[in-house]
Amino acid sequence: MTATTPRLSLREFVPGMAMMQAMVAIAIDGMLPALPEIARDLTPGNPTYAQLVVTSFVLGMGIGTLFTGPLSDAFGRKPVMIGGGVLYIVAAVLIYLSPTLETVVASRFLMGLGSAGPRVVALAVIRDLYKGREMARIASFVMVVFALVPAIAPMLCAGIITLAGWRSVFFAFALFAAGVMTWYGVRQAETLALENRRAFRFGNTVHAVTEMFRHPSTRLAIFAQALSMGMLFSVLTTTQPIFDQSFGQGDNFPYWFALIAVIAATASALNARLVIRFGMRGLIRFVLTAQIGLSLFMIGAVQFDLPFIWQFATFFIWTTSVFFQTGFTVGNLNALALEPMGHIAGIGASVLTAFATVGAVVIAVPVGLAFDGTARPLAIGVLICAIAGRWIVGKIKRDGEA
Repeated sequence: MTATTPRLSLREFVPGMAMMQAMVAIAIDGMLPALPEIARDLTPGNPTYAQLVVTSFVLGMGIGTLFTGPLSDAFGRKPVMIGGGVLYIVAAVLIYLSPTLETVVASRFLMGLGSAGPRVVALAVIRDLYKGREMARIASFVMVVFALVPAIAPMLCAGIITLAGWRSVFFAFALFAAGVMTWYGVRQAETLALENRRAFRFGNTVHAVTEMFRHPSTRLAIFAQALSMGMLFSVLTTTQPIFDQSFGQGDNFPYWFALIAVIAATASALNARLVIRFGMRGLIRFVLTAQIGLSLFMIGAVQFDLPFIWQFATFFIWTTSVFFQTGFTVGNLNALALEPMGHIAGIGASVLTAFATVGAVVIAVPVGLAFDGTARPLAIGVLICAIAGRWIVGKIKRDGEA
């Protein structure tokens, strides 16, 4: 903390930072109930194209993540945070006014770019003000609040859709972001002192990318994380249509999704307890092996046309497992990738997140567009990713290992 930067009370600061992160979560999870209406209004001939509304946002967020960290180190936290928030709000309003799917998808990409500001800079603000265990404690409080958002966002947005239609969801996103950005602009002082700023040089980013992809364990961890996140985003883009078209649970989807989110939220806490005993690579190999087995079972449940209740129970458990494995793999793969990159840890984290997120979108788009009314294409896509990820993780060697 700089001498000129006062701290807000934790009762104000923690919810504020959590709401910054929540801007990202609601923009993904909150609009899932809107997919059927978007498909009916904008792409009735090819309803699966509505899934691009999800992946275009994630793509923009992934690309934006590569630059927001270094930009905030150069120009300060506030300009980058508020600039990203303004772009997010403008894009959400453009979606509200968009007449075609193409303009919605393009605006969602811009919205994703804007979301990278709050996504990255909120953590940097915490790092500016708090150190060591105190920083970890504050970050944990923020993540607890953030973890609850996927559980409640679809239910809230489903209510908004019922009252005012799918476009109103994006107007609500704009209002929420405007409130959060106003709070940040008025209440939170700039946390990065002028003497601590570092000039932005594009060459530094290129150098970091080159170094990370040259290091074998870092390169493999990035690929494995892209596969892990690819499984998650594939499920996110397709799970609502499957609940609706395969199982007739479209109206109840927000409640099923909330239950999945609550169960999956325990994964990170469980990982923290087990990682010391079993190691990062051991846990990743275990959960990916389990994902392979569960995905094979899911494919079999569809292929052999099990009774409805068994198919639905299998799909619910399998979907939860995909969210659950992300909680075990992403954090551990972050640590494995950045372990040899301590000298460029800040920009390295941006590079890792950006490339893994963009790679995940490359996976999720074709898997989502392959939807045929059943869970089969999704389960096959997840199975392939899990097998590839398990093989890659088996190749990761930490420095000093033969």
